[in-house]
Amino acid sequence: MKIKNLTASVHQYPVYLPMIDKPLEHRVFTFCEVETDEGYKGCGVTGAFLPWSIVMALRHDILPAIRGMDPRNTEAIHEKIWWTLNPRAYTGVISNALAALDIALWDIKGKEAGRSIAQLLGGYRDWAGTYITFGYPFFDRDQLVEYAKKFVAEGNTRLKMVVACDKGGWREDAMRIRLVREAVGDDIDLMIDANYRFTPLEARLLCRKIEDLNLTWFEEPLHQNDARALADLRRRTSIPIAAGQMEGHRWRIRELVENEAIDILQPNCCYNGGYTESQKAAHLAQVYNLPIANGGGWPIFNMHTMAGCMNGMWAEFHWGMWQAGQQFFMGSPGPENNQVKIPDKPGLGFEPNYDRLKESRVEDPAKLMEAGMQTNLDVMTKA
Repeated sequence: MKIKNLTASVHQYPVYLPMIDKPLEHRVFTFCEVETDEGYKGCGVTGAFLPWSIVMALRHDILPAIRGMDPRNTEAIHEKIWWTLNPRAYTGVISNALAALDIALWDIKGKEAGRSIAQLLGGYRDWAGTYITFGYPFFDRDQLVEYAKKFVAEGNTRLKMVVACDKGGWREDAMRIRLVREAVGDDIDLMIDANYRFTPLEARLLCRKIEDLNLTWFEEPLHQNDARALADLRRRTSIPIAAGQMEGHRWRIRELVENEAIDILQPNCCYNGGYTESQKAAHLAQVYNLPIANGGGWPIFNMHTMAGCMNGMWAEFHWGMWQAGQQFFMGSPGPENNQVKIPDKPGLGFEPNYDRLKESRVEDPAKLMEAGMQTNLDVMTKA
């Protein structure tokens, strides 16, 4: 079996939340599909960062380098791409492009073998635990409490909210977290995510203020995922620290682990080079007795890592990417009773919705930016 062709495209879609009329935002992702000479097709995605550069890298750099190779030989393909296109182990565009490609290759491997990707990764179980990201930064206090109660009422006992975005700073974050904890009770797992936005001092002050709220983890609290500063913060707080979702390869992930900077490692196959790198990250974490959990969304792809590896924890059902799964991939599962079931079909277990992908495709970068910026402006003004 040989790689015959590869296609890549940029897509945009509106994200709606219950009880809000206008779209929350217009999300962007890059879609990749690989076709073999034997008729197998596999697909993968990566996120919104520099999507046009990722498409060009896939089409004009990666495809010529790997055309004619066996798609099942993922280690050989990674080695070829690293030494042909990325010998100095940069992250960013190359890691994201490789992620979308690698997911598609594992989809083909699974279809050819008649097994799910979770089974190929180790087959630890046929399900993954789930959590819901419910707390958006533009929510006011009442909305945060309302949405937290809504998801708990639907049977979800693991919730995550965003911090480090309010103009009130860490003090307002502390109040918002406390209100949510009081609303949902002590038996709900509650996580917070700063998306790299705090300085070490701000993160320490927030941790000190909320130490009594029994948080399950504090995700990516510090600028640049500074491993040295994360390790220092971890020593100073009882709140578990999680990080790793945007790290582009195993060497950046190793830095977090070996510096004792984290309690939970968060490899995301849609950004870090795919399942090939995520499996390596999971095994590294096992050596240090660390669990892995999905941060950065795209649960229908990351659920395979969480289910396949014995230290897999939870997949993140972030509302926008949850909607993307429902819209663009036929047969993709959702969370039920704090679990997502791995489909019985081989590979990813679901197929692209080509009609929906065609409708959402964006050819002009100017139109992509215009639509996305205007929607975000409208929502923030309303909030």
